[in-house]
Amino acid sequence: MESSPMDLTTAPYFADIAEGPETGQAHWATTEDGLRIRVGHWLPAGNEPAKGTVLIFPGRTEYVEKYGPAAIDLGQRGYAALAVDWRGQGLGERMLEDRRLGHVEKFGDFQQDVAAVVKLAKQLKLPEPWFLLGHSMGGAIGLRALMEGLPVKACAFSAPMWGILIPSAMKPVARLLGGLAPVLGLSAMRVPTTTKGHYVETAPFKGNTLTNDPAMYQLMIDQLKAQPDLVLGGPTINWLNEGINECEALALRSSPPLPCLTFLGSQEQIVNSEAVHERMARWPGGELDLIDPAQHEIVMEGSEIRRDAFDKMTRLFDQYR
Repeated sequence: MESSPMDLTTAPYFADIAEGPETGQAHWATTEDGLRIRVGHWLPAGNEPAKGTVLIFPGRTEYVEKYGPAAIDLGQRGYAALAVDWRGQGLGERMLEDRRLGHVEKFGDFQQDVAAVVKLAKQLKLPEPWFLLGHSMGGAIGLRALMEGLPVKACAFSAPMWGILIPSAMKPVARLLGGLAPVLGLSAMRVPTTTKGHYVETAPFKGNTLTNDPAMYQLMIDQLKAQPDLVLGGPTINWLNEGINECEALALRSSPPLPCLTFLGSQEQIVNSEAVHERMARWPGGELDLIDPAQHEIVMEGSEIRRDAFDKMTRLFDQYR
């Protein structure tokens, strides 16, 4: 690994699959508990100074390169972007010997990743002010981070995981599994009904629950074929139990006093839409933008939906520069 004069250690960045700005780079960051995570970042093209930096908090199974197109969209609107490979996914240090298992010991551990991201962003002197875009699981991590003082001026969320979509009849089973798993030594077991491979490896485009855009779906397939180390399969029982607990804990707390715009697709099938409606109903000054038709991946939908979402998001951010 190479080190810059700022003692920053470069990390692999797969520009050939990212389809992001030519300015893309990646660095390693080390968390307080000693894990190595990967942080990618992009400056907007051109000679104009950036308006600020959008900290992108990805969802479960995601990785830096998936947000290359989003970095293009943000760069066209004058913003730098940053994305992170959380612990246990992407090129972030995996938690188990079977690297395809999505696992975390405690959901709160992700806040150590956030702290490492903020430290690195300061070292890189990424343009300020900073803003947040949290997607899916990154929406839960981001909400907790905001409550704990993440230094951003405004925030946006895409299908945030403020509740996990579990059939009512299955909730007691999930609770029972979560409670018994540590006793029975099953915490690191993959949740039944989930797959060992990444969703896009196992599900055809027709009937998928991520996006209505075939080109974006194919991009995800191509990225993982080119870089199999980025692949992550289903979550462990412990991840599910920790995720449920975190969503319930967040629901008990007030919304942070920050301007907020949240996008939710009319065809959402992954996170609990009711929890998103409930949170935004008690976010002073917050706005919930319902997008029809759209699925879970708002920023990977068709070009018109993406353009509208990034326009609205950056109009909000522009007010707080």
